[in-house]
Amino acid sequence: MGNEKHQSPPADRGQAVALVIFVLGLGTLLPWSFFMTASQLKYFNERLTLPNVSCNGTPGGTAKDYNYDSWMALLSQLPLLLFTLLNSFLYQWVREPLRVAFSLIGILLLFSLTAALVQVPMQPDTFFSVTMATIWFINTFSAVLQGSLFGVVGLFPPRYSTLFMSGQGLAGIFAALAMLFSILSNADKSSAALGYFITPCVATLATLLCYLFLPHLEFARFYLNRSQSEKGKTTQELMSSTDKIVLNNNGKDLEADGKFISTPEENPERSSVLNVFKKIWLMAACVTCVFAVTLSVFPVIAVRVQTVYTDNAAWKKVFTCVCCFVVFNAMDLAGRSAPSVVQWPSKESVLFPAAVLSRLVFIPLLMLCNVHNSRLTVLFSHDCAFVTIMALFSFSNGYLASLCMAYAPQLVRCKDCETAGSLMSFFLVLGLALGASFSFLLGKLV
Repeated sequence: MGNEKHQSPPADRGQAVALVIFVLGLGTLLPWSFFMTASQLKYFNERLTLPNVSCNGTPGGTAKDYNYDSWMALLSQLPLLLFTLLNSFLYQWVREPLRVAFSLIGILLLFSLTAALVQVPMQPDTFFSVTMATIWFINTFSAVLQGSLFGVVGLFPPRYSTLFMSGQGLAGIFAALAMLFSILSNADKSSAALGYFITPCVATLATLLCYLFLPHLEFARFYLNRSQSEKGKTTQELMSSTDKIVLNNNGKDLEADGKFISTPEENPERSSVLNVFKKIWLMAACVTCVFAVTLSVFPVIAVRVQTVYTDNAAWKKVFTCVCCFVVFNAMDLAGRSAPSVVQWPSKESVLFPAAVLSRLVFIPLLMLCNVHNSRLTVLFSHDCAFVTIMALFSFSNGYLASLCMAYAPQLVRCKDCETAGSLMSFFLVLGLALGASFSFLLGKLV
């Protein structure tokens, strides 16, 4: 009768659940990734250029400094922060399938609108305003999506949290490669941009189909239904386990009998958000710090680093795309995947928060690279130095963030894993928002 508690999970046949969760991770970070790299497109630069104005006697237009990277980061993270917080407290009132499906459909429609606007002529100020509004609303949906899916993934074994984070890492590579193909393609700028923004439409649709397919897999059903089945435990089963505890204690402990009797009524209930936070606060602080450091210099500082080989036109054309975005996303993906092989430091070790704090050194390191028109002394001028710093910076970001997200659900009861996952999603986004805000200041210093 009590065997249900100890029932072993079915096998993940063909690693189907692992693949679906990987794709879901990809889908959550696509909006951020595609808008982050969009500023490198010729199409985008031309849309932000004032028409019919000559610059140094050359007809064509002059670019206005819209500070796109910092505004894009900030307007991405503010709705993520607000709605992830809302999702942490209100997820019990709106069913998770509705939240996820509605969010993915909203993202799909907004990406479709962005693709359609490629062919619509607009003034630079209007284009910038529409783009920022789109970024705001698309990340509002992403916040609900990400918070909901982190909660779902928290119900699975830790390996699946790592796979979800790896999928998020692949989203960056996906966007960087799409941008690289757009830069190198022979198509006109509008056609290249149209193809660039249609790509996430297809990927978002695939993410929605994968999510709808997930409950039909036996392995997924086992973990998705486990918390509900635990709630259905009878008082008799809980009392029998209580009797064993009481019998193993001395007579003086019988005074605590009331406590044992009251716990069966409390055990099936989820802990409050505050109680869950008290157990995972260190992991929450660590993931906040990891992403605050990352967003403070990436992309706003990193995209301003230029190659020393200025005579090589072909390399100069793709330098930022390859050495900034492709290197960052490839090494970030490697870092997110590494915890499936090794998890060090452990969640109890003081070395873990120390490793997180050590990433602060990357802020001055990147600011002292060969930044265009830098006010600071350039110490790392060569391309190889920049690539090395970027590789270490991005690998540590992916690795430590993945560990944080995998460790947090291990610190709470099974029935509280969804709450822990949603809270960790909020603090992840809090780190992104803090980093995006700090990037305005750092952008002025270099």
